[in-house]
Amino acid sequence: MPSRKNDYDDSFGVFIGNAQSQATVMTIPPGESQGGPQYRHRDADQWLFVVAGHDVAIVGDAQSELSPGALLLIEAGNVPEIKNTGAQPLKAINVYVPPAFDGLGEPAGQD
Repeated sequence: MPSRKNDYDDSFGVFIGNAQSQATVMTIPPGESQGGPQYRHRDADQWLFVVAGHDVAIVGDAQSELSPGALLLIEAGNVPEIKNTGAQPLKAINVYVPPAFDGLGEPAGQD
């Protein structure tokens, strides 16, 4: 049974996974964002769980304000952008089904 403890030191990285799913950790400094028009996982659903901080998630034409405890599903093929709108770092866990990154943390299944 694989497990790891996370300290959120990296801005983004693969944390743990197997052949069916993958978890990443993400830390976004205040005022910054990740994602946008060039970022899309065509073959993987992304579940984003906010651990700390406040953000706005933009997926297509929809926008949601998220805070700690929020869980967001970004379905395969959608284009997400996550903006940290708070004064503290945004810390989140993402789960991709199936995995969206190769063993080196490079995107897989994007176009």
